[in-house]
Amino acid sequence: MKKLIAFFMLISIFITPVFAIDNKENDNNDINNLLPNANSGLLMEESSGEVLWSKKKDEKVAVASMTKMIGQILILENIESGKLNWDEKITISKNASDMGGSQIYLETGEVMTVRDLMKGITMASANDAIVAMAEKIGGTEAKFVEMMNEKVKELGLKNTHFVNPTGLDEDNHYSTASDMAIIAKELLRHEEILDFSKVYEDYLRVDTPNKFWLVNTNKLVRLYNGADGLKTGFTDKAGYCMAVTAKRNNMRLIAITLGEKSGKVRNQETMDLLDYGFNNYKVNLIKSKNDVIKEIKLDKGESEKVGIIAKEDVNILSKKTDTDIRYDTDIRLNDIKYPIKVGDVIGKILVKDNEKVIREVDLTVNQDVNKVGFIKLFGRTLKNILSGNI
Repeated sequence: MKKLIAFFMLISIFITPVFAIDNKENDNNDINNLLPNANSGLLMEESSGEVLWSKKKDEKVAVASMTKMIGQILILENIESGKLNWDEKITISKNASDMGGSQIYLETGEVMTVRDLMKGITMASANDAIVAMAEKIGGTEAKFVEMMNEKVKELGLKNTHFVNPTGLDEDNHYSTASDMAIIAKELLRHEEILDFSKVYEDYLRVDTPNKFWLVNTNKLVRLYNGADGLKTGFTDKAGYCMAVTAKRNNMRLIAITLGEKSGKVRNQETMDLLDYGFNNYKVNLIKSKNDVIKEIKLDKGESEKVGIIAKEDVNILSKKTDTDIRYDTDIRLNDIKYPIKVGDVIGKILVKDNEKVIREVDLTVNQDVNKVGFIKLFGRTLKNILSGNI
């Protein structure tokens, strides 16, 4: 019976019809009539975090399965730290298999990989899958929720609190459009999320009699140019919600739409919001991520020099009508402490308009560097003396 229900739910999902810098609140300001039916929403440029448009951005509301973005951050952090790997197998508990709402119909005792559970969470918004991962990472579902709220505090969010990992309606479970945008921005720092969120359809249990078809609940990844994520949600209390990210011409936008009355309206109004951003703003790329900005000499490193790179694209946001864009850059490096590893922050690059800092990006190195041993350091010094370099 579960298989039959799953089949008809997926068919229903597949045939659902989809139609294809002002930082002030927009409640009394009609810019292209954006999100007229939503309870609240926000448009952010991802690299700068600048808000391009908002409506009731700090109002606390239910956010349904968009809650799962915090869970996805914790999963990806565990992958990146080596505590989990994508092929690791998770045994499903009764608690997880009994979860209602959106699900991939996990059975008690079933074994599924972390990768496939992440597919279920991201594409199908599966409550059973996020609970299975919550129990794996936190030990218990309740402990995982504590970890979620700790992450919320770490991000500096003061208007968000979670009671469960699924987003199912419960008292004291809420967030805001502003906080959801910051959570989405943090999730996008873990670039591997896009490998899951950009996929429109996939399968689980492929080599079994119970092959299960997944169709992404975010139809914009198929219908909107540049869209490759991120998360949808629906409950009776929250209404229809979504966090969508799309990238065009080096500019990535994050659109948050909360409290719509139907999926059709939510999708269309979110596309309108993204259109507003792409039609009116641009990003001016100064230096691409991982491009060597400069090389520095290392007196006590195993390598005598190392390349300095930015941890993310260095760019500035402007309106398309702005044609006279001027800026200077200033590189500020910290004292070198060995060993230096790729990803360690060793300084910042500042982008300035006159003396005003309009963008700053952390710098790191393009290779690991250990401290040189005494004998090698002595030989290097002697060579430099003999060659006249000292």
